[in-house]
Parts: sequence; C-alpha cells; structure tokens
Amino acid sequence: MNRLAPSILSADFSKLGEQVALIEKAGAQVIHIDVMDGHFVPNITFGAVVMKSLLGKTKLPFDVHLMIADPDRYLEEFVTENTEIITVHAEACPHLHRTIQHIKSLGVRAGVSINPATPVSALDAIIEDLDVVLLMSVNPGFGGQKFIPYSFQKIEELKERKQKRNPALEISIDGGITADNLKTVTDAGVELVVAGSAIFGASDIENRVKELLELMK
Repeated sequence: MNRLAPSILSADFSKLGEQVALIEKAGAQVIHIDVMDGHFVPNITFGAVVMKSLLGKTKLPFDVHLMIADPDRYLEEFVTENTEIITVHAEACPHLHRTIQHIKSLGVRAGVSINPATPVSALDAIIEDLDVVLLMSVNPGFGGQKFIPYSFQKIEELKERKQKRNPALEISIDGGITADNLKTVTDAGVELVVAGSAIFGASDIENRVKELLELMK
C-alpha cells in the first residue's frame, strides 16, 4: 500500500504538536523528519530533541532522513519507539555498507537516499541490503523547490532493480511533490511519498492530506 509521509520541515514549529495531530487525524501514515546540519546541505533544521518532543503525542512512525555529514556518529540518537526508518545519504557515507548494517543493528529499517545528480547505479552493490531507497527529486537543503523532471527516469531504473533484485524494497521520493504530480509518481512505482510545503502550506492541512491520499489510491 502506498503511504504518505508529511515532512515537518515545512510545519509551523510554534504549532508542531497541533499540526502533527491534524495530519494523523486526516490519515497520513508516516512523519518524515528532515535533519540538516549546514555542512552536507546548506541549511540547518533540527535534531533528535525536536523529533523526540513528538513522542507520546503521535502514534505515527518516524521516517528519519539524515541530510548530515558523518551520520554514523548520531544514528543511536534517532532511535525511538516511533522510529521506523533511518535514511542516510550515499554521498555522505564513505563506508555505506557498514553504515547500513549499523542502522539494521539498531532494530530499524535502513534507507539510503541519493541526490538528483547521483545515478541509481551507485546503489547496485548494496541494493539487496536496503529496506528503502529515497530518491531526491530536488537538491536537498531547502523546502518548496520544484520537482526535477528526470526523476521519473530514476524511478523507472530503481523499480527495475527492485523487481529483479529486492522485491521487498520500498521506493520513496522527496522534493517538489504536489497534487499535480503525485499520482504520476505513484503510478511510476513510488510507494512512500514525502510532501512538505504541499501539505503544511495549505490553508486547510487536514483536507489537503485527505486530497493527496485520495490521489494515491
């Protein structure tokens, strides 16, 4: 089943608990946690403390996206009772296989994200070890960017590898997702859709989530 993961990067942090409650009530299945360090990407967001402030306030699982340098140093901090996935960037991990095994040893699903200019073939050596691949359809670092069209080609390439080598792999996408392209990306093979400003920038967050979920059916 396809899942929608609203990214709290675009939420109003003065109302974070309220807005998370709204997306959960509307039927969103996952919370996407975008962690940026100002080194790997040109922005700083938040760390594990903000994520953990949601514990006890939502039952939704956390999809933790570490857009940070040297993520191995911080993996344990993001493991909670709500954490389902921890995703690192292939470009940030010189020993990617070891990092993936580290994540799995913590009892959570292991994901790898690749930037727009990184080919899907960069994952060929480890694709059988992955639970999730997150394709960046914008350059990471800022919300509100436009979807990069050649991301569709990468979805197709990843879907082909999934079918041949790792049928259990979950394909995810992050960046520039709107009501106009959501159905197209899910039809192409994406199963876990991250959306930020398209949800939290709406005047009615709850209805926007419902609208996007309807498009994903």
